[in-house]
Amino acid sequence: MKKFSWIALLALLVGCGSAQNMETQTGVVGGPAGVQGKIVKTTDNAEAYGSSDNGGMIPAFADKDKIGEIMDFLASDELQGRETGSEGIEKAADFIEGVFKENNIMPYFVAYKDTLTNIDSNAYNIVGVLEGTDPKLKNEFVIIGAHYDHIGIIAPVNGDAIANGANDNASGTTTVLEFARYFGNKKNNKRSIIFALFSAEEKGLLGSAHLAKRLKSKNLDLYTMLNFEMVGVPLVEKDYYVYVTGYEKSNLAAISNRYAKEKLVGFLPTAKEYNLFQRSDNYPFDKEFAVPSQTYCTFDFTNFDFYHKVGDEAELMDYEHMANFVNKMSPVLENIINAPTKEIKYN
Repeated sequence: MKKFSWIALLALLVGCGSAQNMETQTGVVGGPAGVQGKIVKTTDNAEAYGSSDNGGMIPAFADKDKIGEIMDFLASDELQGRETGSEGIEKAADFIEGVFKENNIMPYFVAYKDTLTNIDSNAYNIVGVLEGTDPKLKNEFVIIGAHYDHIGIIAPVNGDAIANGANDNASGTTTVLEFARYFGNKKNNKRSIIFALFSAEEKGLLGSAHLAKRLKSKNLDLYTMLNFEMVGVPLVEKDYYVYVTGYEKSNLAAISNRYAKEKLVGFLPTAKEYNLFQRSDNYPFDKEFAVPSQTYCTFDFTNFDFYHKVGDEAELMDYEHMANFVNKMSPVLENIINAPTKEIKYN
């Protein structure tokens, strides 16, 4: 297991911009006690592009080194498996808040912490918002989410009792944080975006259930909820990069592939067999809002052997795959968020 260095994390956050023109401003860098440092703010640069696997051109925004630094922290022994209500998940929450602050993501509520009312524990989601730029469309919302909790300390295997939860779901959390960095610096989203990191998913989707009810009570005009779960390792021998749960329920896959200009999203029969649509944080939003709410995932039960085990370690993650996934998905999300009409629809 790796011991995380806060110095390495600080270096990451100082250099968190993509291959773009940079300007800096002083602010608070996420981490213990609010380490002071420089925050990188990006501006557009048409040269910031790189090649995708199929030879096409995709924004060279994320890279494996930055993703690796975030993953190594979130899945480190220091966080003790991020069990809901623990000191470890508190550190993860503070870090997420820091990333939001650094990248112009404001608290959706009075504070970033959204305290859960459906669990007897000191638990909270972290919820930020980036207001849309279009006078009309900004009243519609897209939620980009993932759960940041895991199962904590479990029965030891060879002396290791920490279920670090790298794939489940530090990978999804890192992906959402990269999207927050992408949109928070581009500021070209016509619709408003809620970035939600959920707690207590492992307790029965309690964090997302709480937030879905709370937002529904505010009469939020939710267009779609896009969730990210277990994206740390690539699919094997598939002709697509990622699948969505509830594939046949909507046209999300077709919309995603059109904007990706490749077969990015496919159908995984196992996901339907195991009813994965109802087993992640998209589902409470489906129940409350009855709008397209689905999960992107690259775990297919054959490509990773350590689900809910102590072996779910950061060192087994494929950071190049994760960076490529962020780079492929970013323009997809951008086009979904900026489309003139709500084109994703349930069948």
